Amino acid sequence: MLEVSGLAVAYGGINAVKGIDLAVARGELVTLIGANGAGKTTTLKALAGLLAPAGGRVTYEGADITGVPAHALVGCGLALVPEGRGVFPRLTIEENLLMGAYSRRDTAGIRDDVDRGYALFPRLKERRAQLAGTLSGGEQQMLAIARALMSRPRLLLLDEPSMGLAPIMVQKIFETIRRVSAEGTTLLLVEQNAKVALEISDRGYVMESGRIVLSGPARDLLGNEQVRHAYLGEA
Repeated sequence: MLEVSGLAVAYGGINAVKGIDLAVARGELVTLIGANGAGKTTTLKALAGLLAPAGGRVTYEGADITGVPAHALVGCGLALVPEGRGVFPRLTIEENLLMGAYSRRDTAGIRDDVDRGYALFPRLKERRAQLAGTLSGGEQQMLAIARALMSRPRLLLLDEPSMGLAPIMVQKIFETIRRVSAEGTTLLLVEQNAKVALEISDRGYVMESGRIVLSGPARDLLGNEQVRHAYLGEA
């Protein structure tokens, strides 16, 4: 579904991503792990059309989308849940969800997907009229995921969904990611919590200093001594 060849991204004189290759097959859940500053978020922003690549090629469902802007990619079935959630703080939960469907015109389908979002996250339904800016970090992350799903993405990019969340909320978020994957959405996940991310993923990539240094089945990366030492906190 997604093929990245030689992707390079530079900004402010910094070469943040240095010619990486990666691929995501339809139906897969793939995770990209690495230390802070490795280039993971920059990679997702380039794939989502928020940053223009300095080189390389991005192919999505057989079409070259290199440099295509974000608003156009949403209509093609590609959506991003950004780092930091990015909810609209002065809009209600329900208004945020409806913003996720801004490119759609199927009123009945939009209503069905709002209900689906509430089924995924019952806490949001209880507070549907509450301003998003007054929600906890975990509730905002729930809303950001539900809002992205409103565009009916075939490929969902998730950037650090567990960042700053309490352990019980992290568990809930990852349960939801697993469920969304099981229901047929293809996912590319960037995550600092490498162990939990690899445990729910099919495959993984390890990024260091703007380059992919390891890749393979998630279970193999979990057992890799280098990964265990550098990213899983194991001796």
